[in-house]
Amino acid sequence: MSPQDAPSLFDAAAEDGGSVVDDPTRPLADRLRPRVLADVVGQDHLLASDAPLGRMIASGRLSSIVLWGPPGCGKTTIARLLADRTGLVFEQVSATFSGVADLRKVFASAARRRQIGRGTLLFVDEIHRFNRAQQDSFLPYVEDGTVVLVGATTENPSFELNGALLSRCQVLVLHRLDGGALAELLERAESLTGRELPLTGQARAALIAMADGDGRYLLSMVEQVLGWARTAGGAPDAGDGGSGGAADGGPLLDAEALTAVVASRAPLYDKSGEEHYNLISALHKSMRGSDPDAALYWLARMLAGGEDPLYVVRRLVRFASEDVGMADSGALTVALAAWEAYERLGSPEGELAIAQAVVYLATAPKSVAVYRGLGRAQKAAHRTGSLAPPAHILNAPTRLMKELGYGAGYQYDPDTADGFSGADYFPDGYPPPGEREPFYEPTDHGYERRIRERLAHWEALRREREERRGSRG
Repeated sequence: MSPQDAPSLFDAAAEDGGSVVDDPTRPLADRLRPRVLADVVGQDHLLASDAPLGRMIASGRLSSIVLWGPPGCGKTTIARLLADRTGLVFEQVSATFSGVADLRKVFASAARRRQIGRGTLLFVDEIHRFNRAQQDSFLPYVEDGTVVLVGATTENPSFELNGALLSRCQVLVLHRLDGGALAELLERAESLTGRELPLTGQARAALIAMADGDGRYLLSMVEQVLGWARTAGGAPDAGDGGSGGAADGGPLLDAEALTAVVASRAPLYDKSGEEHYNLISALHKSMRGSDPDAALYWLARMLAGGEDPLYVVRRLVRFASEDVGMADSGALTVALAAWEAYERLGSPEGELAIAQAVVYLATAPKSVAVYRGLGRAQKAAHRTGSLAPPAHILNAPTRLMKELGYGAGYQYDPDTADGFSGADYFPDGYPPPGEREPFYEPTDHGYERRIRERLAHWEALRREREERRGSRG
């Protein structure tokens, strides 16, 4: 019997019919691992009878899937239990440690099982770590049914998995565990250990918040709290048969003291992965929606995750031009000043300048008139090709150029009575003023309201001059 086919303690527990595996030498998260799908918390949207996995189980036929979700949400557990419910042999490989040779062995074993009528569920942890060629090696075995592939990933599959593999797998999104699911895990831990956690109500809520949706990390912190209780004289060990914790009259941890015993989970953030794009999108849209509080929150999340502040401030410069524009032309100056301030001060002092820019941009009037105007102008430039500027706005540094009419009739606008000549600056052959598509159309927002009034005034002057020239002609 191969190591993969040998029964595990998990399998043995399931055969005994016990509700949980209780081996005090093993981590609490492993001891509490569910033995039936109904015990999995927080993923009812996948496991309910009318949900995707629920329907697969009811039909008795499991398709290849990719489980996408954050750490500690139950991906490995669900894969094991799916194999158990569908009668498939569970094979597990990790993309971190396995190579092509390991995969060949697994596929060969699966092919032999198939000859005797047994199916194989191949669970690939961190499947996104396999390169494209390695991912391609799964295709023939998934297509002919040699294995049912269940991949697990914390990264966006559309970024990390090739299209050929994705086309053969259904992507199922697992949620981070919410407060209710984490509270249920705490109760199960207390039931298994026979000990009530020595926590105040606020500390219990703080412990759940510190887990940040990761059930495995929550149970790790529970072990730390129970260890503190033993050293503090609060409760006997589980093997002593006592109820433990608060019920034994031992000391209780409040929320502040809890932080000295356990550390909160580091925020999920990958500067090159999906969270990077998700959070910068959240920051950008919060500023666009004029919500400075939300914008500051997402900025803080990115900085706490280790994002390069210079990346953030570059995005602020873009935002100032794209989303604020001429509604507040000072926004670009503020964004550039924040960039310069951070380069001079560094962290953490320079981060305040970035925060100031975020608040300024979030509270500034918004306009995309310049953004749209440039787009229209680029289309027109592409459409009209190489039309030359009109002669009257060409410089004439030589006698020949003057003789050819360069600069003839040019009016110096600041030297006119209105500071406006009304001349036509578009190339010869371009549609006349009345037939042109306007490029820049200012809004009513912020400073652009004054710009719109100014443009309307100039347009009136231009029409007036055109009428005078027409009457003279």
